[in-house]
Amino acid sequence: MSNVQALLDRQDIHDVLMRYARGIDRRDFDLVASCYHPGATDDHGRFKGPVEEFIPWVTETLQRFETTMHFLGNVLIELDGDAAAVETYCVAYHRLVGQDVDSVAGLRYVDRFERRDDGWRIADRQIVVEWNRIDDVTSLGFGPEYVRGRHDHTDPAYG
Repeated sequence: MSNVQALLDRQDIHDVLMRYARGIDRRDFDLVASCYHPGATDDHGRFKGPVEEFIPWVTETLQRFETTMHFLGNVLIELDGDAAAVETYCVAYHRLVGQDVDSVAGLRYVDRFERRDDGWRIADRQIVVEWNRIDDVTSLGFGPEYVRGRHDHTDPAYG
């Protein structure tokens, strides 16, 4: 594999990770599904199974939260032909509906990516939790003149 091809592969994998975070936070479950190969598996702790069952589960689970933000940090991509071992650090913020608290978790996505006819996608994902906490929200917040994030395609990110 050439160095240029390795860079392109890493970028494609990184883009999938970014689309996953956007999809989860904007509740764009078609976008989330597009990050996985058909028949891929996901182990999210309370959920373990195929992506075709994960999408309805995560759709329902996220209704508990007013909003979420998944911040992806360190990404280690180890390429091996048409497969890659990928470890991604994440800090995930979850504002609970009707409560002035955030559930915050430090976790890692431990993924096996595969390149198939539809490109690089997740073939297997396991969530590894490093820490979690509940934070009281004491900020007065931003005023009405600020644009607020939306959980659909009217969000400015889709403009």
